[in-house]
Amino acid sequence: MESFDNVYKGKTILITGHTGFKGSWLSIWLTALGANVIGYALDPYSQKGNYCASHLEKHLFVDERGDLRNSDMLETVISKYKPEIVFHLGAQALVRTAYANPKFTYETNIIGSLNILEACRKFDFIKTLVMITSDKCYENVEQIWGYKETDRMGGYDPYSASKGCASLIISSYRNSYFNPKEYLKHGRAVSDVRAGNVIGGGDWSDNRLVPDCIKSIEAGRDIEIRSPNATRPWEHVLEPLFGYLCVGQKLIEDPVTYSTPFNFGPPITSNKTVWEVVNALVSYYGKGTVVDRSGNVSVHENQLLNLDVTKAHVMLDWHARLTLDETIQFTVDWYKEALKSTDMFDFCLDQIEEYCRK
Repeated sequence: MESFDNVYKGKTILITGHTGFKGSWLSIWLTALGANVIGYALDPYSQKGNYCASHLEKHLFVDERGDLRNSDMLETVISKYKPEIVFHLGAQALVRTAYANPKFTYETNIIGSLNILEACRKFDFIKTLVMITSDKCYENVEQIWGYKETDRMGGYDPYSASKGCASLIISSYRNSYFNPKEYLKHGRAVSDVRAGNVIGGGDWSDNRLVPDCIKSIEAGRDIEIRSPNATRPWEHVLEPLFGYLCVGQKLIEDPVTYSTPFNFGPPITSNKTVWEVVNALVSYYGKGTVVDRSGNVSVHENQLLNLDVTKAHVMLDWHARLTLDETIQFTVDWYKEALKSTDMFDFCLDQIEEYCRK
């Protein structure tokens, strides 16, 4: 496993959203790197998700339950354990859930991010802050080329708008309070990172492509696809997480240069339609029937989305390591193993090790 020059070993690190899909994988990875991981999140969404399936609570330094909107509770946890590094992944991350509950989505994604930034401003022991937003933070004009880190923030739907707002707030705090040009005065390094559509084992959220496919396959139901022609930059969860860890390392080693946004996404060859991805998943799984239900779409969802990751290539030497076929294989292997395993922690470590060998 790559060590990231041991910058995380022995460090106290706060991960918000550690009970979620990406947060649980990042917690496992950082634990394996020797970090003292403090998790702060709501209860896990599903008992089948990666957090529960991996019995992650046994491996964390601290496992706290709390709401990002509650600044007092958040600051109490932070002041008690004094993390040096924060990875902020906590969010309401579902487009269709945001339509149903926009107030909760805006409060969690905007005020939650604001509370993390305020805690960083208040507590000088926090030195490194990696804020995870989304590729949907950009104003989507359905262009065929990728969005760059300097493109306009925006959002048609509540989820996208909440992520665009969060990115603007992060930029404002970086300029106003954590400006890289004044690093010697404030001693903070802040980056916001954006990733494309992430898939992988252990995601059990509703209205997400892979979990919906797995649920339908195992229940013997047709897999109903509502946006078969939508194109996304599909990538395995370990791809952006590797990027986040690279950013964290660089922020520690050269905070002035790397206090800037970064996109993480796969090569253009991985931009496939939903229909193509689902059929590839069914083929590898060995069973399942796919049905086009595009006539049942009830909310607006962008059809075309791609990220320009040149900056990550040049500044971080980061490149996606898995082909789309390997991404689907990694994903299906996790779900198949979870059907027979009572503890997925070691399996997750094995997949991280295999990814690092690529």
